[in-house]
Amino acid sequence: MKTYLFDFDGTLVDSMPSFTAGVIKELDKNNCKYNSDLIKIITPLGFAGTADYFIKTFGLNTSVEELIQAFKNNMTNDYFYTIPAKSNVIKVLNKLKDSGASLNVLTASPHDTLDACLKRLNIFDLFDNVWSCDDFSTTKANPQIYKSVAKKLNVNVNDVLFLDDNLNANLTAKSAGMKVCGVFDESSADYVEQMKSACDFYIYNFDQLLEIK
Repeated sequence: MKTYLFDFDGTLVDSMPSFTAGVIKELDKNNCKYNSDLIKIITPLGFAGTADYFIKTFGLNTSVEELIQAFKNNMTNDYFYTIPAKSNVIKVLNKLKDSGASLNVLTASPHDTLDACLKRLNIFDLFDNVWSCDDFSTTKANPQIYKSVAKKLNVNVNDVLFLDDNLNANLTAKSAGMKVCGVFDESSADYVEQMKSACDFYIYNFDQLLEIK
């Protein structure tokens, strides 16, 4: 593979505990009841999509803009100062870059936390493109975003390997024509077998990515 498209949260960085706590906090404040599959549903949606989903699903008496700001307030400190890269991510990204691969990011996270975290980890400059879903005015739940990315990269959609820890995002990327690699994260441990069935590849550790041809 020469063109890689990486998710950010739960794939490159160990941020899902912070992300989950940051959004769930707003539901808990309003005494909302939610199912165990909530995170699987909202992770591909981005802050705006999650805010809209919360308002429509749980009847929160707030605006999308206010809820987005609350999410950011709840988790910005972690992204700026404490969230680490996942095991072997930095080493493998450098090896892929040295081999001439094109490395790119597509994430539901907004640029203010995304860019700051990647720069703190000294890996921002390894990527040819760092995209938030906000740049496409849609979410990773929409197959068109993957086709738009391929067009921007000037490659066929099936020549891109997309890596994500979220089942729904992987299914959508696969439906758009991308090759897909599931990535293990504790937050999606309940969906490992489903991801193995749905994806072209599945890795538990980033070292395994170097074995994919």
